[in-house]
Amino acid sequence: MFVKPKIFLSWLALLLSFASLFLSAWIILPAPNMFLLTLAVGAPEVSPWLFLLNFSFFLLSLFYIRRRNLQGLVYIFSLIGLLICGWVLVNIPLTQMQMDRAMKQGLGANYLEQIPIQVSAKMQSHPFNLVNFFRGIALGKTRHQKDILFASPGGVPLKMEVYQPPEIGKYPAVVVIYGGAWQYGNTHANSEFNQYIANHGYTVFAIAYRHAPQYQFPSQLDDVRTALNFIRKHAAEYEADSERMVLLGRSAGAHLAMLAAYQPDAPPIRAVVNYYGPVNLTQGYKTPPNPDPINSRAVLKAFLGGSLEELPNRYEIASPINYLTHPLPPTLLIYGSRDHLVEAKYGRQMYERLHNSGNTAVFLEIPWAEHAFDAVFNGVSNQLALYHTERFLAWVLFKQ
Repeated sequence: MFVKPKIFLSWLALLLSFASLFLSAWIILPAPNMFLLTLAVGAPEVSPWLFLLNFSFFLLSLFYIRRRNLQGLVYIFSLIGLLICGWVLVNIPLTQMQMDRAMKQGLGANYLEQIPIQVSAKMQSHPFNLVNFFRGIALGKTRHQKDILFASPGGVPLKMEVYQPPEIGKYPAVVVIYGGAWQYGNTHANSEFNQYIANHGYTVFAIAYRHAPQYQFPSQLDDVRTALNFIRKHAAEYEADSERMVLLGRSAGAHLAMLAAYQPDAPPIRAVVNYYGPVNLTQGYKTPPNPDPINSRAVLKAFLGGSLEELPNRYEIASPINYLTHPLPPTLLIYGSRDHLVEAKYGRQMYERLHNSGNTAVFLEIPWAEHAFDAVFNGVSNQLALYHTERFLAWVLFKQ
């Protein structure tokens, strides 16, 4: 039976408008499993694209579709999708104001004036740039070395990647530690960020560590500390300034970055940048998120070798929040309000403890963001995070 083109296109518009709404819905819906978590992470970060998609179907429902039953459904689906995506977009200016206020509260009202002009001139000029969203953030040229062996504990080769500015010189060091529930991941993760930061005047070391459950805590911390010693010893070879070093980690990597920097015998660390990292493993085990797409208790058991009831002391030792007994490096904490792996309340708790103990700290929270929001490098959340991260790095490493 022959189907008229307009009827076919109307049904196709209905199907696609529903698909667009389905994708948009994960901006506000909590993901119950890992598959849907991918959608929940990505949807808010590509919300401008989803907004345009929903808007297209909204126009179709008004001016093209004539069958009333189909027209009404496409209209409703697209309108709901528009409202969801619009929530992210209209909140960008307010979120930026809150983040700017938090930076000034933590670093001082005039902290930007302490950054040399030649450094600030290279940074992103706007916290969110729609052109960069669609076109991509320019990464620039860098020198890149792979597979640099820095240790072989128990015969396990541990390697790092190094990203350097294009010109020969001596640069502050940014040590990047990947996430992955302490069980997976590699040094090439978030390579766009590493390349961008290196192009802006830093030597970036992306380091590896042994993974759970085969290797349990404190193996991962030992590996990070070994990497730091290697970097300090070989700093001149990679044009890095060992006295100006920052640790930056994501998720499990942020946990390791804090632990390594907060040790009483840690090497000189200028600052720590924590992207959505666990800080209180004891409380994280007691009150896992709901929903809990990665089974947080199982992850912690694999990492630490047992449950909280079996190993309470190990959970305490492995929690960065328990190391606030001495002066610590300035810490930048960035979390998403909708994070269902590491809830933002723990980042806020860490900030309050740091602040109350007299340490410099900044807590930034992104209302729509899920865990690993910066996986989309030119996405909405990462643009905001990158804008403030590079200012934090410049302040701690170049301030006059």
